[in-house]
Amino acid sequence: MFRLIAALVLLALPLQAETRIPQSQAEIAFGFAPLVKQAAPAVVNIYAKRVVEVRESPFMGDPFFQNLFRNQGRVRPKVQNSLGSGVILSEDGILVTNYHVVGLATDIRVQLNDRREYSAKVLLSDQESDLAILQMQDASDMPYLHLRDSESVEVGELVLAIGNPFGVGQTVTSGIVSGLARSGTATGNARGYFLQTDAPINPGNSGGALVDVNGDLVGVNTSILTRSGGSNGIGFAIPSALVSQFVEQARAGGTNFVRPWAGMGGQPVDSDLAETLGLGRPGGVLISELHEESPFASKGLQAGDVILEVEGQPVNAPAEMIYRMSVAGIGKDVDILAIMGGEPTSVRVPMIAAPDTPDREELTTTRKSALPELTISNINPAVIAEYNLPLNIVGVVVTNPGKAGGRLGLRPGDVLRQIDGTEIETTADAKSALRQASRSVTMEILRGGQRIVSRFRI
Repeated sequence: MFRLIAALVLLALPLQAETRIPQSQAEIAFGFAPLVKQAAPAVVNIYAKRVVEVRESPFMGDPFFQNLFRNQGRVRPKVQNSLGSGVILSEDGILVTNYHVVGLATDIRVQLNDRREYSAKVLLSDQESDLAILQMQDASDMPYLHLRDSESVEVGELVLAIGNPFGVGQTVTSGIVSGLARSGTATGNARGYFLQTDAPINPGNSGGALVDVNGDLVGVNTSILTRSGGSNGIGFAIPSALVSQFVEQARAGGTNFVRPWAGMGGQPVDSDLAETLGLGRPGGVLISELHEESPFASKGLQAGDVILEVEGQPVNAPAEMIYRMSVAGIGKDVDILAIMGGEPTSVRVPMIAAPDTPDREELTTTRKSALPELTISNINPAVIAEYNLPLNIVGVVVTNPGKAGGRLGLRPGDVLRQIDGTEIETTADAKSALRQASRSVTMEILRGGQRIVSRFRI
């Protein structure tokens, strides 16, 4: 018995003498405490406050009358609060979180796990990617996490999710990376490409850290896939490679994330389509249409070609291709492997922002117009990208409907095609048609691919 006790004591001595991140399966069995101590100080709680206008109406909640009288009633300001998590990425207090945590916030407070508090401002944000980069005010010598290249992450790796679920305080959950290249599966406004994990991600954990066993950030927790509201082991994190591009643009002075413009429409190549195209197996993105200013068109690609790889990585959906381009960044040239004219071909395509040419010639109509204070713009590639319009659309886009246009139901992003039978191709055409309109005006509008005809009297 004495020898057995002595042997156990000897086995325990190295564990007591050395505290480090667990590396082997045997060490992992003893827990993640050293890893948490290293990573947790860089994960913060974020409290955001925004003021929104709420219209008080006696018909709110009524399934019929609330739509008829949606513009009636007194408007009053209302304060909304949100709670989430964030990750510090530099000593000077640059941090990342989700857009849905701080979007449109007027006051942002950041609390570290040692209870220090700082105010923060948004440097750069993007609703589509659901990411925001913040700067903590008067911050220095902050604990921070290193960004790992998420391209090296593999399914089965152990990860920890650190955040502030339900506002109960900082919490750590463990799991593995259970999937890569998940696109179009996240909830909310986020679209794109995600890491999947079975580490529980609960409400309030949004914007928190997904770290590997070395304490490096591999993703930013963003959402879960659930029907009940609870964590069912299917969580999604935005890869650190995309976060790195956000930080780079924020430090360069950007306020809105600019992703490379493909200038194309495409669809995944499934087994039926692969057989039709004579491909050996499904995979890739079939180009269905190209804008004449597309950087891909400048390299000879055309509708009917299939893009197989971007920078050596296979792409199987348009969202995945845009993600690969976004990770490369504006100003870079990327290697594209494509089937062009039936033959595998490699080309280098420049990553550019959507060109803001020709000039938008934005104008606002006068009070004498049939639609006063309506702001419209010519359509160019930058406008197409900004409002997610069809690639080869013709007309002018509404950027601000004004009071009169708002009452008629016009929205930003609507495309004016005709006014009283006159084809509208430029803002000058629209201005002239509205000035010459009779007492009764008919407009043809394109919204979300649907044709809408609106008639009103002046």
